[in-house]
Amino acid sequence: MVRPGSTLGILGGGQLGRMMAMAAAELGLRTHIYAPEQDSPAFDVAAEHTVASYEDEAALVRFAKAVDVVTYEFENVPSSTAAILSAHAPLAPNARALAVSQDRLVEKTFISDLGIATAPFAAVASEADLAEALSRIGRPAVLKTRRFGYDGKGQTMISPETDPATAYAAIGRAPAILEGFVPFEREVSVIAARTASGGFAAYDLCANEHRNHILDTTRVPASVSGETERQAIAIARTIADALDYVGILAVELFLLMGEGERLVVNEIAPRVHNSGHWTLGGAVTSQFEQHVRAVCGWPLGETARLGRVEMQNLIGDDVEAWERILAEPGAHLHLYGKAEARPGRKMGHVTRIFPEKD
Repeated sequence: MVRPGSTLGILGGGQLGRMMAMAAAELGLRTHIYAPEQDSPAFDVAAEHTVASYEDEAALVRFAKAVDVVTYEFENVPSSTAAILSAHAPLAPNARALAVSQDRLVEKTFISDLGIATAPFAAVASEADLAEALSRIGRPAVLKTRRFGYDGKGQTMISPETDPATAYAAIGRAPAILEGFVPFEREVSVIAARTASGGFAAYDLCANEHRNHILDTTRVPASVSGETERQAIAIARTIADALDYVGILAVELFLLMGEGERLVVNEIAPRVHNSGHWTLGGAVTSQFEQHVRAVCGWPLGETARLGRVEMQNLIGDDVEAWERILAEPGAHLHLYGKAEARPGRKMGHVTRIFPEKD
């Protein structure tokens, strides 16, 4: 167990690392951020920071030896980086969770092998593979790179009119996965935490709306049946247990309607997650504090909501409304300390809490 006064090492210096560092400080922990960018927002709130590449073995070793446990804010940590760090300090979540979540084909196969529903999928490594996959899965379908995709990047829709070769070229002819299109009613997600001893706690299921492939708004509760919510949380627990997971895990799912509600897993994220930002002010324990508790081996906190909650991302120039938001009764504004607002860049978020409906 990591004791108060110890140092939490965080790989990545963006807003997620920043909010983790702030939560750690409230629990009496120091933080040391490791990131390659000189202007990383998390540096502002950390006791120490290192500016070096994720391939700098000497810097990684120094960093790992200077902290008591290492975690990360993004899943595309190179496997060699994870190996170096875990040789010198505890790493949570573990390297297997990273490996599974970094590759969409590996991830879908892992989830499917657990008996959990996903969209139909097939590996694509050539135009011939793509043609065969389309003949089996049909159209519409989504072609995605296996690695390094987020916020809609690295993917393209294949409709009945789409030329497959053009679609394959659009993702750089990279190793890919073809997924059957899921006619979902809405996207929902589970934010849950697991400890090394198997302790588990999940927040209420939330519903997510996207704008230009980027999360725009999260609402809790998700307005699904109690049974559907229980199934979603059970899915998250099955995945976390199978990975021997430690920390916050996000599981994104599609909700399908027809003869009742049905869930299909879209993807997982082995870290604190944008759709869990509502917990910062909207739950007894934020996802950031919960993650710190879990990776340090501490008891998990209470996950109860404090009302009906809506979280809205401030993307690009949305942040210019900061003064109006501050004047809004009941609005909780969180700005990430980024110097420049650019289209598609997450600059902050605002959480609004409303009384529960009768």
